[in-house]
Amino acid sequence: MCEEQTVSLVDVLEEDEELEEEASAVLAGSDSDHCSYPLGYVKRQALYACNTCTPKGGEAAGVCLACSYKCHEGHELFELYTKRNFRCDCGNRKFSDLQCKLQPEKDDINSLNKYSHNFFGVYCTCRRPYPDPDDPVEDEMIQCVVCEDWLHSRHLGCVVPDCVELQEMICEACMKRSPVLWVYAAHLAAAGPEEPKEEGPGAEEITAKSENHEKDVTEPSCKRSHEEAEPSCRLKELQAGGQKRVQSGAVFWPSGWRSKLCSCASCQLMLSEAGLSFLLDEADTVLEYENKGKTREREQPGTDPLMSALDNLSRVQQLEIIHGYNDMKTDLKDFLQRFAAEGKVVTSEDIRQFFEQQSSKRRRMDAGTFSCS
Repeated sequence: MCEEQTVSLVDVLEEDEELEEEASAVLAGSDSDHCSYPLGYVKRQALYACNTCTPKGGEAAGVCLACSYKCHEGHELFELYTKRNFRCDCGNRKFSDLQCKLQPEKDDINSLNKYSHNFFGVYCTCRRPYPDPDDPVEDEMIQCVVCEDWLHSRHLGCVVPDCVELQEMICEACMKRSPVLWVYAAHLAAAGPEEPKEEGPGAEEITAKSENHEKDVTEPSCKRSHEEAEPSCRLKELQAGGQKRVQSGAVFWPSGWRSKLCSCASCQLMLSEAGLSFLLDEADTVLEYENKGKTREREQPGTDPLMSALDNLSRVQQLEIIHGYNDMKTDLKDFLQRFAAEGKVVTSEDIRQFFEQQSSKRRRMDAGTFSCS
C-alpha cells in the first residue's frame, strides 16, 4: 500500500500534461459557459445525466457541459463522455423541480434525442455502473460508435486489437441490427474470424476494380448502356466477391474505414433508413471531436497567473525561471522515486526537507554567480 501511494505521486508528476490534454480533448470541444440548447441537436458534445434530478425510474435526460456546472452543481452526475445529435434537456418537462439558469425557455421535450441505460449510470450488456465497486476485474470500457454504449472489453465477444484508441468499434448487437455491416467487415475491418471464400473475384481484384472505376467513371465504354455508365455500387462489388466473416462478436474498424463505404444513392438511402447516415461522415468520429477540442484549447489565450507573470519579464528572466522550474521538477521526481524504490511513505517532514535542500541549493548557486561577477 505504501509503495502504491508513493508511486502515485510520481505518476501525477509524469502524467499531468497528458491528463490535461485528455480533459481538453473532451471538454474543450464544448462550451462551458453557455447552454448548447439554442444550437439545436449538436453534432457531438460532452453530456451528463443528473441522478439527483432524474433518478432511475423517471425519464432519461441529458444536460450539456455548461448546465452541469451552472445548474447541477453539487448534484450526483453521470459522465456520459460524448453523444451525437443531442439537444440539452436541462430544465425541460423532465425536470419538475429545476429551471435552467442559462436557457430557461425550452420546449417540453426534445423528441429527436436518443437515450439509453447510460443515462441512469449503467453501461455494457451487463448493465453495471462504472467504476463498479463490486467488480474485482480491472477492465477497460470501449464505446460503440453506433449505439454509443460503453462495453467492457471482456464482454465484446472478440479479441481487442492493439492501438485500439485509433480504431472504432461497433458492438455485436449493432452489427446484427444492420447485416450490411458484415459485408464491409469482411473487407475493411480489423482481422477477425473468416468464413471460406466463395468462387468469384478476390478482395484485391475487387479493390483494384473499384479504384480503376473511380478513375474512368466519366469515360463509359461503348459496350455499356447509359444506365451502366453510372457510378457502380461498391457494396455490390464486395458482395459479389463472396468473402465472408463469422457474424459474431464486436468488430473493430481501422482509421479511415468510413471513406471506403459506398455512397451511391441507393446505399445512402439504405443507411439513412437504418439510422446510419453518420457513418458516411468522417468528421463524426470521436477522434475528430477530440482533435478539435485540443486545437481549440491550444488556440485560446492562456489564463494561468504564472504565465501572465512571465509575460511581464524579460527573455533572460523567463529562461531563468523556466530552467529553475524544470530543475526542481527533475529533483522532485528523483526524490520521490527513492521512496518508491524503498517502499517508504513520503511524510510532510520529508517534503519540508526537500524544499530546504532546494533553498540551500539556490543560495549556493546565487553565491557562485555573485562571486563570478
